[in-house]
Amino acid sequence: MAAPNVFNTSTITSSTGKLAVTGSATAIVSNASSSGKVYMIKSLYISNIHATNTGTITVDVYDGATPYRIGLSISVPIQCTIVPIGTDAPVFLVEGDSLRLTANASSTFEAVCSYDILS
Repeated sequence: MAAPNVFNTSTITSSTGKLAVTGSATAIVSNASSSGKVYMIKSLYISNIHATNTGTITVDVYDGATPYRIGLSISVPIQCTIVPIGTDAPVFLVEGDSLRLTANASSTFEAVCSYDILS
Protein backbone atom coordinates (compact mmCIF):
# COMPACT_ATOMS: atom_id res chain seq x y z
CA MET A 1 0.00 0.00 0.00
CA ALA A 2 1.24 3.49 -0.79
CA ALA A 3 1.69 6.11 1.90
CA PRO A 4 -1.43 8.28 2.30
CA ASN A 5 -1.86 11.79 0.96
CA VAL A 6 -1.20 13.88 4.09
CA PHE A 7 -3.85 16.41 3.04
CA ASN A 8 -6.51 13.68 3.13
CA THR A 9 -5.48 12.16 6.45
CA SER A 10 -8.31 10.47 8.34
CA THR A 11 -6.39 9.60 11.52
CA ILE A 12 -3.57 11.34 13.40
CA THR A 13 -2.02 9.48 16.32
CA SER A 14 0.61 11.26 18.42
CA SER A 15 3.48 9.39 20.01
CA THR A 16 6.87 9.84 21.67
CA GLY A 17 10.07 7.88 21.07
CA LYS A 18 12.81 7.65 23.71
CA LEU A 19 16.37 6.39 23.33
CA ALA A 20 19.61 6.07 25.28
CA VAL A 21 21.95 6.72 22.35
CA THR A 22 24.91 4.40 21.73
CA GLY A 23 27.86 4.32 19.36
CA SER A 24 25.86 2.31 16.81
CA ALA A 25 23.24 3.86 14.53
CA THR A 26 19.93 3.09 16.27
CA ALA A 27 16.40 4.05 15.26
CA ILE A 28 14.38 6.21 17.65
CA VAL A 29 11.38 6.07 15.24
CA SER A 30 10.75 3.63 12.38
CA ASN A 31 7.98 3.53 9.79
CA ALA A 32 7.51 -0.05 8.61
CA SER A 33 7.49 -0.89 4.93
CA SER A 34 3.94 -1.14 3.56
CA SER A 35 2.53 0.57 6.68
CA GLY A 36 0.28 2.81 4.64
CA LYS A 37 1.30 5.64 6.98
CA VAL A 38 3.48 8.74 7.06
CA TYR A 39 5.30 9.72 10.27
CA MET A 40 5.70 13.45 10.85
CA ILE A 41 8.64 14.10 13.20
CA LYS A 42 7.68 17.27 15.08
CA SER A 43 10.63 17.59 17.44
CA LEU A 44 13.82 15.83 18.47
CA TYR A 45 15.56 16.73 21.72
CA ILE A 46 19.04 15.36 22.42
CA SER A 47 20.57 15.85 25.86
CA ASN A 48 24.17 15.33 26.89
CA ILE A 49 23.71 13.71 30.31
CA HIS A 50 27.40 13.17 31.01
CA ALA A 51 28.92 15.14 33.88
CA THR A 52 32.34 15.71 32.31
CA ASN A 53 32.40 14.85 28.59
CA THR A 54 31.32 16.90 25.60
CA GLY A 55 30.14 14.54 22.89
CA THR A 56 29.10 14.50 19.25
CA ILE A 57 25.98 13.04 17.71
CA THR A 58 24.82 12.27 14.19
CA VAL A 59 21.15 12.33 13.15
CA ASP A 60 20.06 10.66 9.90
CA VAL A 61 17.04 9.46 7.96
CA TYR A 62 17.71 5.90 6.81
CA ASP A 63 15.76 4.50 3.86
CA GLY A 64 16.86 0.90 4.43
CA ALA A 65 19.95 1.29 2.27
CA THR A 66 21.42 4.78 2.68
CA PRO A 67 21.69 7.20 5.63
CA TYR A 68 20.81 10.80 4.73
CA ARG A 69 22.27 13.03 7.42
CA ILE A 70 20.28 15.80 9.05
CA GLY A 71 23.23 16.61 11.31
CA LEU A 72 26.74 15.17 11.22
CA SER A 73 28.97 15.06 14.32
CA ILE A 74 27.04 17.81 16.12
CA SER A 75 28.90 18.90 19.26
CA VAL A 76 26.72 18.93 22.38
CA PRO A 77 28.22 20.58 25.47
CA ILE A 78 28.15 18.93 28.89
CA GLN A 79 24.66 18.79 30.42
CA CYS A 80 23.06 20.71 27.53
CA THR A 81 20.23 19.94 25.12
CA ILE A 82 19.97 20.58 21.38
CA VAL A 83 16.90 20.49 19.13
CA PRO A 84 17.98 19.39 15.62
CA ILE A 85 14.34 18.93 14.47
CA GLY A 86 11.60 21.34 15.49
CA THR A 87 8.03 22.18 14.57
CA ASP A 88 9.22 24.93 12.22
CA ALA A 89 10.97 22.32 10.02
CA PRO A 90 9.41 18.85 10.50
CA VAL A 91 10.80 15.70 8.88
CA PHE A 92 8.48 13.18 7.22
CA LEU A 93 9.26 9.46 7.29
CA VAL A 94 7.63 7.53 4.46
CA GLU A 95 7.24 3.77 4.43
CA GLY A 96 10.55 2.02 5.14
CA ASP A 97 12.28 5.09 6.64
CA SER A 98 13.81 5.38 10.11
CA LEU A 99 15.13 8.31 12.13
CA ARG A 100 18.45 7.17 13.60
CA LEU A 101 20.97 8.53 16.10
CA THR A 102 24.64 7.69 16.54
CA ALA A 103 26.87 9.01 19.36
CA ASN A 104 30.65 9.14 19.51
CA ALA A 105 30.43 7.43 22.94
CA SER A 106 27.81 5.40 24.81
CA SER A 107 26.26 6.64 28.07
CA THR A 108 26.52 10.28 26.96
CA PHE A 109 23.18 11.08 25.29
CA GLU A 110 19.46 10.58 25.79
CA ALA A 111 16.93 11.53 23.12
CA VAL A 112 13.20 12.23 23.05
CA CYS A 113 11.27 12.48 19.79
CA SER A 114 7.69 13.74 19.36
CA TYR A 115 5.87 12.59 16.23
CA ASP A 116 2.47 12.11 14.61
CA ILE A 117 1.41 9.03 12.67
CA LEU A 118 -0.75 10.06 9.70
CA SER A 119 -3.02 7.50 8.06
